[in-house]
Amino acid sequence: MTSNSLTYDEPGSAAQRDRRRRILDATIALASKGGFDAVQMRAVAEQAEVALGTLYRYFPSKIHLLVSALGREFERVLASMEGKTVPGDTPADRVMNVLSKTTKSLQRDPHLTEALTRAFMFADASVKDEIHVVGLAMTSMLTAAMDPGPEHAHEPTEDEIALARVIGDVWLAALVGWVTGRQSAEEVTKSMDVAVRLLLRDH
Repeated sequence: MTSNSLTYDEPGSAAQRDRRRRILDATIALASKGGFDAVQMRAVAEQAEVALGTLYRYFPSKIHLLVSALGREFERVLASMEGKTVPGDTPADRVMNVLSKTTKSLQRDPHLTEALTRAFMFADASVKDEIHVVGLAMTSMLTAAMDPGPEHAHEPTEDEIALARVIGDVWLAALVGWVTGRQSAEEVTKSMDVAVRLLLRDH
C-alpha cells in the first residue's frame, strides 16, 4: 500500500469504512450509467459527498477506484457462497456454475463490466495491492467451488490454487473479448466451459 492510500487495508474507524463504502458505491453507480469514461474523480467525490482531496487519500486514481470496486464485487460473490453447496457433480461442473452466474450478472450491466475490465487491463504496478485483492477473491471463489461441501472446509491444495489462478486468467481474458466485441456472451460461456473442463479433467 502506498503511504498516502487507504485502498488496500480496511480503514480503522467506522466513519472511514462508511466513507470508503460510499466512494465505491458512487464509483459503481457512475460506471453503470456511463462506463469507464463516466468515472471521473470529481464526479465520484460529489456523489459520495466527500472532499476531492479526501478521495485522493483513499484512491490515488480512477484505476485504483475501479479495480477496488471489482475486488469488492468478487468478494460479494464469495460471501454469497458461504454455507451453500454449489450445484454440480464434478469440480468442473461447480466451477462453471459459479463462473456462469457471475458472468451473466456482469453481462447484465455492460457499462459497469466495461469499466471494471478496462481498469484491470490498464492497471500498472502502483495498483498491485488492489490487483492482489481481486486475485485472492477470484481464487477463493474458484477453489471453494471445487469443494463439494457447503462449509467449503477443505483446504485447497497448491495444485488447486494454481488451477484456479489459470482459470481466473482465462476468464478475465474472455471478459475482455466480450467487452471489446470480439466474443459474444454465448462464446464466452463456451470458451470457459472448454477451458475449465480441460484444466479440471483429472479432478
